[in-house]
Amino acid sequence: MTEHHTLNPDDLRVFSGNSNPELAADIAKCLGVPLEPTTIRRFTNDNLYVQLSASVRSRSVFIVQSLTPPVDSHLMELLMMLDIARSAAAKQVTAVIPYYSYARSDKKDAPRISITARLIADLLQTAGATHVMTMMLHSPQVHGFFSVPTDPLSSRGVFKQYFKQQDLEGTVIVTPDIGSAKSAARFARDLGGLPVAAGNKERLSDTEVKISGLIGYQVRGCSRAIVYDDEIATGGSMLELARILVREGVQDIQLVCTHGLFTHNALERLGAVPEIKAIVTTDTVYHPPAARHEKLVVVPVGHVFGEAIRRNYLGESLSDLFVFAKEEGDK
Repeated sequence: MTEHHTLNPDDLRVFSGNSNPELAADIAKCLGVPLEPTTIRRFTNDNLYVQLSASVRSRSVFIVQSLTPPVDSHLMELLMMLDIARSAAAKQVTAVIPYYSYARSDKKDAPRISITARLIADLLQTAGATHVMTMMLHSPQVHGFFSVPTDPLSSRGVFKQYFKQQDLEGTVIVTPDIGSAKSAARFARDLGGLPVAAGNKERLSDTEVKISGLIGYQVRGCSRAIVYDDEIATGGSMLELARILVREGVQDIQLVCTHGLFTHNALERLGAVPEIKAIVTTDTVYHPPAARHEKLVVVPVGHVFGEAIRRNYLGESLSDLFVFAKEEGDK
């Protein structure tokens, strides 16, 4: 990458697909550049038509697109936009994917299935991406599926800022399964060394889970619990955990996730639990303000992506923005 001393607005182009133009606009605002127009429509045969409405020749291009429902349409938009930028002689093309949904398809755990997280990573490179930015991948190994430089950004900083404003006396951090324990432990350290417990979870199907109990810190006697995960889809894990926590005497539960999909009326079902006081997520997945549940809190992450883009452009380190970033004093 060419070294720069200052960010040149004329050298940057930020575009957005249809998945989350509000977040894309926030990122562009943080960079001090406009969100350039993109024309997206469908022909009568259902084929997509995409056109970038500003010159990208010899410029650094950033295309913002979350892989949210309808995932296939949003993915195709992204691939076409990457191809357009490459074909129009962009200097570099960065796919900014706040929510990389296929990260959950990260292993071959049944015969004759695709490791789709790797497939999509290959498609992004083939389409023209020279760099990828994303946030809180479902599992660390997905990072290794990419053959182009990839920045796995963390949302812990914005959650730390949000919860530091609260009284955390008697609070325990709880994660739905052992696999997320390391991430939860980092978050617990961010909040001053809170104790951590993990659910003993068994996934029965895409929509059904069973949590038989908690492992680690004994939550009985804790007045509050912050349930921390990367994603909430149907909310099944969160409902199971809430049931166990209430049984253990916890009366104040806050749910925290980077990616709030909230499918199958998850928000309504979670919000109906009296002990769940708040459901905190980021804007990697767009939620129209008028349709938000009263318990839903959305914290913005556009400035995180904006800062990462700025540092990349200037050739500066991003290590403190990564998922695996260590706090001062960690070994």
